Amino acid sequence: VQLQASGGGLVQAGRSLRLSCVYSGGGFSFNTMGWYRQAPGKQRELVASVTGGGSRNYADSVKGRFTISRDNSKNTVYLQMSSLKPEDKAVYYCNSKTAAMNWGQGTVVTVSS
Repeated sequence: VQLQASGGGLVQAGRSLRLSCVYSGGGFSFNTMGWYRQAPGKQRELVASVTGGGSRNYADSVKGRFTISRDNSKNTVYLQMSSLKPEDKAVYYCNSKTAAMNWGQGTVVTVSS
């Protein structure tokens, strides 16, 4: 199984980005999927997760600004990020919370003030 995240970029504070992550392999719908991020000099943290049935959880730091979703027919999980802040700058990764896999390269999000 491979995970390919995309959609990052450079945006101004207050703007939005949508990240996508394609899960290549079987059993996607059975996995709780998470979006994680790692800022420079910090540990990787979980920012949002979604179960196969669509139940969602968010870190307090992104609650109300980020929305995680998934399309089981496309083996894809999304992260809609709004009202971005400079402190959201990080490399964003997706992974399964059910059975963690190789992290992949992630996608870089940079937010300018």
